Amino acid sequence: MAETSELFPEREPRPAADSPAHGAEGHRARLRKRLLDGGAEALADHEVIEYLLMTAIPRRDVKPLARALIQRFGGLAGVLNADATALSKHPGMGETSAAALKIVALSARRLARAQVREQPVLGSWQALIDYLTIDMAHLTVERVRVLYLNHQNMLIQDDHVGDGSIDEAAIHPREVIRRALDLGATALILVHNHPSGSPQPSRADIQITNQIAEAGRLLNIVVHDHVIIGREGHVSLKAKGLI
Repeated sequence: MAETSELFPEREPRPAADSPAHGAEGHRARLRKRLLDGGAEALADHEVIEYLLMTAIPRRDVKPLARALIQRFGGLAGVLNADATALSKHPGMGETSAAALKIVALSARRLARAQVREQPVLGSWQALIDYLTIDMAHLTVERVRVLYLNHQNMLIQDDHVGDGSIDEAAIHPREVIRRALDLGATALILVHNHPSGSPQPSRADIQITNQIAEAGRLLNIVVHDHVIIGREGHVSLKAKGLI
């Protein structure tokens, strides 16, 4: 009876109470308890990254890696919105670890988008701004989008018009209005981001907005707003009296 039964294989010995592995397990348990018992601020930014990495790298102290990622990409949002290739090639990372971080950004976008689609846009303005900020604030290129709305101001189409500076080379007023007619939209909201970080509108931003608004008026299509998103916040041209 000296052999170990295949039905009852020998278990890996538990680490001693003073071993590094035991200490890491204790730290992870404390993080988990703080996460489950606390609120939105239960964990610091680097601890959020650390906890996500723990699921992909279960047998390593990932606190130094989490801090290094925060430092390199400029914060929690910067890490979660970083390019997947850049994340996977960071020292100590890999595709599995990068995917563990990217799935959070994907989930946040899906949740924010669902909240926008479920209620009238003008009546849930903060939800719209949250969605656009999550989706666009950390882009490294300028992206132009048009949100088409029905007569109840429900979102019926979110069009990615193009990338590049917002001028007539990137967005054509007549094409925007023609698309609205094709969709049966009665209103629209223009959106683009400023990779520089500052959301302050340029002269071109204001000019193209008013051109589209004028084209829309002829066909009873309302331009509700033009929202500019940046890492430093957002600007509504309507709120500034520029439409």
